[in-house]
Amino acid sequence: MIQTATQSLLPQSSTPSETEIIAYLHRSYQWAEIINAVELEAMILALCQEFGIEITDEEWQTAGDAFRLKHQLLGIQQTQAWLQQQRISLEEWSEGIKNQLLFTKLKEYLFGVQVDGYYLANRDHYRRVALSQILVRDLDQAIAIAQLLREQNASFCALAIEHSLGQQSQTNGGFMGIRYVSELAPEIAQAIKNVEVGVIIGPIQTQVGYHILRIEKWFPLKFNQSARERVLEACWQVWLKEQSS
Repeated sequence: MIQTATQSLLPQSSTPSETEIIAYLHRSYQWAEIINAVELEAMILALCQEFGIEITDEEWQTAGDAFRLKHQLLGIQQTQAWLQQQRISLEEWSEGIKNQLLFTKLKEYLFGVQVDGYYLANRDHYRRVALSQILVRDLDQAIAIAQLLREQNASFCALAIEHSLGQQSQTNGGFMGIRYVSELAPEIAQAIKNVEVGVIIGPIQTQVGYHILRIEKWFPLKFNQSARERVLEACWQVWLKEQSS
């Protein structure tokens, strides 16, 4: 009875119109972001047309199969349910797969020959590191925590759970996972450079507060497909910045 009464108070939901969606994007300050994404996609497609970049049906099918496997869409019913949840058609999903493939080919076309040289010149950015941190707002508190770690061999895990503002570091006892150095804030990337495993670093100030860091493990440099994709994306971002300047 209570559940029925509560449900009766809720308005009947309906699919919003395009006008309502656009109005919401304006109100939530997301309109510029959407417009920029649309303009970027249009530019990418125009460049692909200019350079004669195309994809084959086989490439298209393979990419679609890989997407379904990644998202566990292993049957027609699962795929249809996912499309309904996303509120898109099969054709719209398929077109999105095609555009992503074209974007990948465009980056390879523009920067493929530069990848090895760029990687060698910036390979420190593509090192992977297992990192722990404690993040606090107050400098005095950060200094006190660093002293406890260095001078009294206090538990990094316990201090992170008690003091760290970062939800991930609180939950995991300070452990932030395995990251590429290029993913880190510049101040942190510079601070950990050439630091050995187990050394307490900081406090290091960034825009979000003061970080006390500890290197858990450095991983050997490996120029695999993941690293190559990151280099291509870095080249693309540099190129975009140059075009807009």
